Amino acid sequence: MPLKPDVRKAIFNKLKASLDKQCPPMVCIKNTANCCEIIGNTPVPYGSTKKIVPGMYFASAVARKDMVSFHFMPIYYHREDFIDVAPTVLKSLKGKACFNFKKVEQLDENELDAMLKKGAKAWKKYGYMK
Repeated sequence: MPLKPDVRKAIFNKLKASLDKQCPPMVCIKNTANCCEIIGNTPVPYGSTKKIVPGMYFASAVARKDMVSFHFMPIYYHREDFIDVAPTVLKSLKGKACFNFKKVEQLDENELDAMLKKGAKAWKKYGYMK
């Protein structure tokens, strides 16, 4: 069932505001009305060919017809590190690194900000960010 446009926009705007707080030092590579994507600020080798990419993917928010998806790569590596930081947000985790939000109440901004901050520390530790 499709989301009402005002609900979709409210969820997306909350996610986008939290992602915007990470830039800088993160780099926003996509910023449209329905999509926001950020990456680390250090070129790194990626994939089996070790091709140099401008920055390691960090997170994105995408407004879809029936939900707003939030992809957060640091949780893929160490999910257990985020359990106590964002218990409400983690209820919307579907898969390894994708969150699906259908209600504004599912998204706690303080938890999301804490989660992104902890993820940014991990990106620094891994060398994906200065």
